Amino acid sequence: MARLIGTALLWLALLALIAAAYIHGRNYVRTHPQDVPWTPLRLDDPMGAFTLRKLVSLSEDPAHCRALLGAAGSGDLSASARVAQANCNYSDGMRLASAPGEVTFAPSGEVTRCSMAAALLVWERQVLQPAALRHLGHKVRRIDHAGSYSCRRLYNRSEGAFSEHATANAFDVLGFRLTDGTSVSVLKDWRGPGSKSAFLREVRDGACELFATVLGPDYNLAHADHLHFDHAARGRMGFGVCR
Repeated sequence: MARLIGTALLWLALLALIAAAYIHGRNYVRTHPQDVPWTPLRLDDPMGAFTLRKLVSLSEDPAHCRALLGAAGSGDLSASARVAQANCNYSDGMRLASAPGEVTFAPSGEVTRCSMAAALLVWERQVLQPAALRHLGHKVRRIDHAGSYSCRRLYNRSEGAFSEHATANAFDVLGFRLTDGTSVSVLKDWRGPGSKSAFLREVRDGACELFATVLGPDYNLAHADHLHFDHAARGRMGFGVCR
């Protein structure tokens, strides 16, 4: 009898542990959807372990991507498809245009693929603006950039693989203008111990959680004046390059 009671108590304890683990897991999924692979992406969720994969995968469902941008209050607008040649095209373009009171882009009217637009929105709200306030005391009013779409191969070579820019799947950031008029330049302010350098490095590091490729001045001379972001296909598996 004692053995039967002991066995029953053991099973009850095991069932209690299983129930506790289930309840904990359910609560974790509810409060940390960004860290779970099967939960739907929402652009206002905190960045997490699976945010990059979900953002890159939006390229497979442009309609859902546009719906997410709309739900997040983005001012981005759908753009016409573009086909230059087999390796230079996009059909899910979004024209970057911020909602009132949010950051603007210069030059204006730039088009990126929808998944890139979604990642830029998350980066601006969750990385860029908090970093600007922390290091420089003011929010960013404008992002200066060198564009997204460019029908070319990597490093403008005459042969070899095409750049992610060829499908508007990349975006190059040159610098920023703050609400107090302060300018921050990747070329001029990356090096050194100052607050501008610390700010630039933080926005680079934060981008690495949202883009499959992030390259800057520490990578090579070709990126001395800008931060390159893209959504290369490896991002669907959570693999990124951050240099």
